[in-house]
Amino acid sequence: MVAPFPLRSPYEFGIMSAPRILLVEDERALREALADALALEGFTVEQAETGTAGLAAFRSAAPDLILLDLMLPEMGGVEVCRAIRGVSQVPIIMVTAKASEVDRILGLDLGADDYVTKPFSARELVARIRAVLRRTAAPSASQSAALAGTSSLVRVGEAEVDLEGQRILRGGEPVHVKPKAFQLLAFLVENAGRVYSREQLLDRVWGYDYAGETRTVDVHMHALRQAIEANPGEPVALQTIRNIGYVLRRPA
Repeated sequence: MVAPFPLRSPYEFGIMSAPRILLVEDERALREALADALALEGFTVEQAETGTAGLAAFRSAAPDLILLDLMLPEMGGVEVCRAIRGVSQVPIIMVTAKASEVDRILGLDLGADDYVTKPFSARELVARIRAVLRRTAAPSASQSAALAGTSSLVRVGEAEVDLEGQRILRGGEPVHVKPKAFQLLAFLVENAGRVYSREQLLDRVWGYDYAGETRTVDVHMHALRQAIEANPGEPVALQTIRNIGYVLRRPA
């Protein structure tokens, strides 16, 4: 159940331009309730009820963020997400009724920026949307380096991390990792030497504080160690701090 709530937004007063949200959801009652709640928060909302219609709306409406249901008629949310990611990095929040962690990680590994699981509150959804929009709008240290014309190639373990090109090189050859795994590594590189808990990493990289989904961080960290460590079982760069979290250590 989604209950709209009347909070005054800066968009109502013309202080900021209203972000355009594309809402792709086949349940009419839920879609309309979400659209009303988002409109109250000052967002401009475009609606689509099928995957095919959602993909067409993405092409025509140029949204700032997409709310994408996982289970859709004609074309599933996974296929829509994959098609969009082939041409655009527009923020995507997956909406799913499935509770298994496999489905959640699958959506994120496809390039989604976040997910919410039904049922959820309008307050939670708006908070997630704003967090994702803030994160994607603010330039990272790697983007700032690119704008300044400085090098963004950093040695980590057995690999080099190309922050500007968003890739990992090992022996001069690119190593494939999922987009969210690279974002996690880039964040740790830019904050080398600082210890972060799993909850903090979820908040800083995924854009939300969701205690209970901390295994997501462990899964992505395991993949990164496979990519950059000489011996992933005894990591030197991506270290675990017992009972706290993770830290990236760089050689002196």
